[in-house]
Amino acid sequence: MQQNTSHMPDTELESLHQQDKAHFIHPFTDFSQFGAKGCDVIAKSEGIYVEDGKGNRFIDGIAGLWCVNVGHGRREIGEAMSRQAVEMAYYSPFNNLTNIPATRLAARLAQLAPGDLNHVFYSCGGSTANDATVRMVHFYFNQRGLPNKKKIIARTSGYHGTTYISATLTGTEGNNLGFDVVDEMVTHISEANCYRKPAGMDDAQYCDFLVDEFGTTIGKLGAGNVAAFIAEPIMGAGGVLMAPEGYHRRILDLCHENDILYISDEVVTAFGRLGHFFASEAVFGIQPDIINIAKGLTSGYSPLGATLISDKIYQVISKPQAKGAVFSTGFTYSGHPVSCAAALANLEIMDREKICEHVREVGPYLLQALRQRLSHHPIIGDIRGSHFMVGIESVANRDSRELLPAEAKVGYRIADACQKRGLIVRPIAHLNVISPPLIWTRDVIDEVVGILDGAFDETVESLKKDGFI
Repeated sequence: MQQNTSHMPDTELESLHQQDKAHFIHPFTDFSQFGAKGCDVIAKSEGIYVEDGKGNRFIDGIAGLWCVNVGHGRREIGEAMSRQAVEMAYYSPFNNLTNIPATRLAARLAQLAPGDLNHVFYSCGGSTANDATVRMVHFYFNQRGLPNKKKIIARTSGYHGTTYISATLTGTEGNNLGFDVVDEMVTHISEANCYRKPAGMDDAQYCDFLVDEFGTTIGKLGAGNVAAFIAEPIMGAGGVLMAPEGYHRRILDLCHENDILYISDEVVTAFGRLGHFFASEAVFGIQPDIINIAKGLTSGYSPLGATLISDKIYQVISKPQAKGAVFSTGFTYSGHPVSCAAALANLEIMDREKICEHVREVGPYLLQALRQRLSHHPIIGDIRGSHFMVGIESVANRDSRELLPAEAKVGYRIADACQKRGLIVRPIAHLNVISPPLIWTRDVIDEVVGILDGAFDETVESLKKDGFI
């Protein structure tokens, strides 16, 4: 890693370290280690780099958490937020009041979104966007006189958030361990995982298998009881899982045949990660009824989520359900002016610097370089993804695709070995995810692949030493 000459005084850093352990409950904390080790303090960021409190600089290989799409330290986003905070930091969006940035952003999103997704409901992030969407979907069918249509079909290994309903939608194994969910509302079907498809099937047969399962599930539940299907175009936290060609199109057709809404969770895939502002139509050829967004909408500079709905849905929910009644859902911070100002500045950068075009040009090189230079490592089973969204799956045996034991913590070993060399990647059990800022160049990719090569060498040796391989 690169050592910067500027760093925090040791006493201040230690004080922060102790305060953090004592008071900050982090998302997805591993409490088996947190009490002893605590967290590294990230103190600065610029471009594709982050810097810890000791002055060590790292290449950010995960864009914060799938979100810092235009890179760190973009002054114009910060200045747009500052101007808006001074001019009007906040005012209520309730009671027929609006603000300028939220209105302008809604119009811009409607312009960018596919088809007739012309209406924007703001929330505070991806989880709340998905949560609000389910509430809205149920309201939509109630308004149509179809109150039995309440069930949501989601997918095993899908990730949709950690608020109560979004956590119920989430099908990632272990994600809800010890937590309650609304079992009676959500039914999970198989993930679309081409690497682990049933033996003997090609991709076309696997697609048939998955679509048939979906149709059978609708039949078992009864189409009159099913409100919506929700899916990420590419599964993110579930392992960067790619569906077989034609899968999304055929699932959408079945949805529409059965009066079921198709919700595309583009919290990760929107705003350039796959080379387009929205991936559903541009990459996968589908026109969803609803698209949920967050993360790259502001490039992580300020919390903001949104649900984009079609004219068809809006025409139903915008009619008062009773005399004097209102559409009684929303948040104090819906359409927050400072967050919306950040989003508008972010979109301006993406337009001006042709970020999507850059991803379409350079993104394929990332996957190509990883496959060419890392596939010789004996524990690498699969390198998959699209553009700036890649997953590397480690296995004990490449032929059988058997996994290493959980206690080997292979994903964490690889991530630790990368961090020692100046790169942050995300470990998820036996997987490592790369989801970088969208401004990576070919030279940066070459450097990153070199670091990963060394990290896998080190990891293989450590696994041998500890008797796991």
